[in-house]
Amino acid sequence: MKNKQLNTGIVGYRPFRKIKVACKGVYLAVLSDFSVAYKLVMSVVLMVAFFYFRQWLDFSLVLLATALVLVAEMFNTALEALCDFVEPKQNQQIGLIKDVAAGAVGVCIFIWTIIILIEIYRAAVLLEVW
Repeated sequence: MKNKQLNTGIVGYRPFRKIKVACKGVYLAVLSDFSVAYKLVMSVVLMVAFFYFRQWLDFSLVLLATALVLVAEMFNTALEALCDFVEPKQNQQIGLIKDVAAGAVGVCIFIWTIIILIEIYRAAVLLEVW
């Protein structure tokens, strides 16, 4: 899609190209960042179980929390790569930027962990494991 302000891009809207680029980004994030991969796998396992047992609210909550943490992880990865590209040497300001981005991811991971633990406990109670 053409960006009128920057005068860049291709004229026309190509939704399939945008979907392809987004899927490629998720694929690269899963392959290059272990924290993205394990969170995705763990969440998919829980979501399959909730879908099977028709626990729609639990499924939706895990889906939303997972999406939040994956987006935060991918933004953090992109921001760190951009910072390293702009300033390859050690730089105090770049370090602070990376720390703030990592802090945002940390908040998302904390909330995701709480939701996952609650849902694992609820699933165990539902299956009468405990």
